[in-house]
Amino acid sequence: MSLQFYFILLTLFLFALLSYIYIRRNTSYDLKKRHTQKVMELPNYSQIDNSLSLCTIKIDDLRFRARVFNLHGKGEAIILLHGWPQSSIAWQPFFDAAKNLDYKIIAYDQRGYSPHARPINIKKYTTAKLVADVFGIADELNIERFHLVGHDWGAAIGWAAVMSNSKRILSWTALSIPHSLAFFEALRTDKEQQKKSRYIRFFNLPWVPEFILGLGKLAILRMLIFKWMPKLHTEEYLSILSEPGALSATLNWYRAMKLKHEFDYANHETTRHLFCTYFTCWKLGC
Repeated sequence: MSLQFYFILLTLFLFALLSYIYIRRNTSYDLKKRHTQKVMELPNYSQIDNSLSLCTIKIDDLRFRARVFNLHGKGEAIILLHGWPQSSIAWQPFFDAAKNLDYKIIAYDQRGYSPHARPINIKKYTTAKLVADVFGIADELNIERFHLVGHDWGAAIGWAAVMSNSKRILSWTALSIPHSLAFFEALRTDKEQQKKSRYIRFFNLPWVPEFILGLGKLAILRMLIFKWMPKLHTEEYLSILSEPGALSATLNWYRAMKLKHEFDYANHETTRHLFCTYFTCWKLGC
């Protein structure tokens, strides 16, 4: 082999090495998985008392990290669903406000956010799978009917949960996201909504969103989103999303939207007649 061939080979090797060093120093990856290590130390929900606690809830082969309060009490249950790119700590103010009420309150880190509920396949992040998690959590905790509250993506999953099995929902509160059919109609016909939702197309690209969002140790998320949030919350979000595969898992919610067998909203029951009262707060800029 010629000297030129070895020179090209050496150049490629050095380029790959320098690229690896650059990515390691400037992206978000926590190869030690510190967050996962902390989650592994958490007790199962059956081992905790009624105080506000962090625990794990296992459904089949998935184990979810959760914040719970008064879990063994006799009051009605409330399940809280967080949005992107957050976790159950987003509901901490709700826990604080309800600490003197006799409700069972459950907020879990959803699929992709919990380290041991983070499948690789995009097909595992369809709305149907995420809805199944909601009812799976309730079943595991022996909760037949419950109040449901969702924000952002959590609201989207909440709408689908209500449409899937409304008989199990005592009340439904959606924050930031309107009825899914209304949102999809706006995406189809409203230019302003189309403009505000362009990020969804970006998130559907392979690997590029992870690379860009991961640069500067999640600098874009810290500057555009997390800077408006409490420091303790931001620290938790960063610890979750900094682990290898976590950011991809959360973006897979968006990527699963275009799958052929995604949730069919049009063929599920309506919510119009289900509730005497419910509160919905939303904005078109979601």
